[in-house]
Amino acid sequence: MPDTFIPGSASQSAIATTADQPQPFVREDNGTVSLHFDLSATQSSMRLVAPDHLDLGYTRTMMGCLLFNEQPRQVVLIGLGGGSLAKYCYRHWPQAHITVLEINPQVIALRDAFAVPPDDERFRIVCGDGAQLIRELSEPADWLMVDGFDADGQAPSLCTQRFYDDCQAALAESGVLVVNFWGNDPHVGAYLSRLQRSFADDVVLIRSEDAANQVAFAGNDQVTRRADAQLFAAATRLEQGPALGLRNTAQLLTVSRRQLQMEGAEAAATDLAKGPLAHE
Repeated sequence: MPDTFIPGSASQSAIATTADQPQPFVREDNGTVSLHFDLSATQSSMRLVAPDHLDLGYTRTMMGCLLFNEQPRQVVLIGLGGGSLAKYCYRHWPQAHITVLEINPQVIALRDAFAVPPDDERFRIVCGDGAQLIRELSEPADWLMVDGFDADGQAPSLCTQRFYDDCQAALAESGVLVVNFWGNDPHVGAYLSRLQRSFADDVVLIRSEDAANQVAFAGNDQVTRRADAQLFAAATRLEQGPALGLRNTAQLLTVSRRQLQMEGAEAAATDLAKGPLAHE
């Protein structure tokens, strides 16, 4: 596996300590293993009879990145959790090199409980702060998947303007960033505005398959502005493989894009109606 990081002090200084980390734990019930920081929220879920299946709806929605880039060679995930996305990518894209950045060593220590594969020449987990390590990538990412939460919700370092700027710089020309947000997070509007600044408005936000989360897609070179017909053609072709609900995701993406276009047109019309004095 080629080196994913340029050697330097940042990756070493970012290694997490356990002193102030929440204590993750595993719960098994009715053939399902789940990861929690407390019982109010499920961080990850795995069926024992199908450990590589994407059990939670938002994870299947995040795989909508396939609609924009079908053959990733470099996949970077920020946030391990129970490893659902990491395992899925490892199984279905054997050509891809996969790097997972996880700040909490206690989460990494539970990898065997979720059948996360051992590190090898194309898969590895790095313990450190993804917000810092993303600046050290030596190979641009085709897929950059951000699913970083702690006991309090969205990790603060993973939703700053600087972080989204670094994500934009870390992507390949046709790369896609996909970010998972809690559905009831009151700050999602602020996060979306930051993403739009980083990606020159090449951003789409949709509800996850189970409507419990919101998922943002962003890219360089107008990646997420792929024509509707192309999205549905890709979804139809790709659904011949693993069931991911890609046609539903394509539908949500097209509706969201139309809404954004209408909002932009209405805002422009309002500015025009106000006249030149509106900006003085």
